[in-house]
Amino acid sequence: MKVLVVGTGGREHALAWRLKQSPSVKEVLCPGGNPGIERVARCPRLSGNGHADILRLARDERPDLVVIGPEAPLAEGLGNTLRQAGYPVFGPDRDGAMIESSKAFAKDVMRAAGVPTAEAESFSDAAKAKGYARSLGLPVVVKADGLAAGKGVTVATEWEQVDAAIDENLAGRRFGASSERILVEEFMEGEEASVFGLCDGDTVYPLVPAQDFKRACDGGRGPNTGGMGAYAPVPAMTEELFTAAFSEVLRPTLAEMAARGITYRGVLYAGLMLTGDGPRVVEFNCRFGDPETQVILPLLEGDFGEILLACAEGRLRPMTMAASPAEAKSAPAGIATSPGHCVTVVLASGGYPGSYSTGFPISGLEEAEKTDNAIVFHAGTARGDAGDVVTAGGRVLSCTAWDRTLARAVEKAYDLADRVDFEGKMFRRDIAANALRKGN
Repeated sequence: MKVLVVGTGGREHALAWRLKQSPSVKEVLCPGGNPGIERVARCPRLSGNGHADILRLARDERPDLVVIGPEAPLAEGLGNTLRQAGYPVFGPDRDGAMIESSKAFAKDVMRAAGVPTAEAESFSDAAKAKGYARSLGLPVVVKADGLAAGKGVTVATEWEQVDAAIDENLAGRRFGASSERILVEEFMEGEEASVFGLCDGDTVYPLVPAQDFKRACDGGRGPNTGGMGAYAPVPAMTEELFTAAFSEVLRPTLAEMAARGITYRGVLYAGLMLTGDGPRVVEFNCRFGDPETQVILPLLEGDFGEILLACAEGRLRPMTMAASPAEAKSAPAGIATSPGHCVTVVLASGGYPGSYSTGFPISGLEEAEKTDNAIVFHAGTARGDAGDVVTAGGRVLSCTAWDRTLARAVEKAYDLADRVDFEGKMFRRDIAANALRKGN
């Protein structure tokens, strides 16, 4: 089949790369693309990047499946547009995408479904928000209600930080319309993990859990970013916690959305805090994570294209959740998980997530990609005037490697990160370090 992938970042490079390996997939299209995606997909140029342009391309190319990568087009209803035109789409409609585009909506779904999560309330009035925050006590979490590219969360440990975060969102409109409302939430203690469920509207199948690193600097310091690295699987996600994440989070959330008339077909991403009382939801996303996708997909086996098409067409075979990740090897269409480990290290432009410069030549890519069981996924890259690859964004590359042991995967990923270079390159040196210290 022919698959159209929407999006041009590191997640979409990983999706296109994995789809290209699928026996059922003859061709992958990724409009716009980037220099990395161009190696595995045809990247037609569009006159614009609106829904009409994507629909026009679909009518010209007649794909058998459309995979929508980023959250913004999903929240804007691109899935609705393409489904109405008769194309199978992996990715929820606008109503389903509200699980990410509105924190208040997500909390309402969780309350109705009985999903464990932090206590929180939404506000558009700063004084009321500050009053509620003080009823929770420090630390306090302040979130923009809408989409903010992974940067809309403030974990405040002092009241001055709480008040500043509330004012920056509501009065300062830090994230534009996404800051018209905020969520003020209790702080949860524990280790974070992400679980992704493939959904066809009725059935959900969980993939291997991952852990990403949001802060810009080593030791969890610095501002929040879109993600500076990730690894999978997560040792802290025990068999008991994995089963709880499926039965107490993914399945009831999908069922509650179905009860509301929402046929959710795509990825349901649950960002979890593994607390002493079990997994509690930090947030939901309506798409594959970035950079978690870069460590999940190299560990998947089988026909990835067929499983995504089965989700899009509502025909995942109903199944009973296995008791443990070890027993949950086979997905309905034959996907299996490698027993190894995968790590990705994000190379970012100097200054990210603040202001940064672009257009710097990138060296070492060809040499780095000679490494076995490794790949450098492109995110913020472009072709320079001389045809070379240059930086074109905040997060530039994801240096990804997989191996039998976590230690070896970490070593290989950092070897890639050291060999690839560009002016101002910055990256964290502690991806998966805690797991390694615990002997995993």
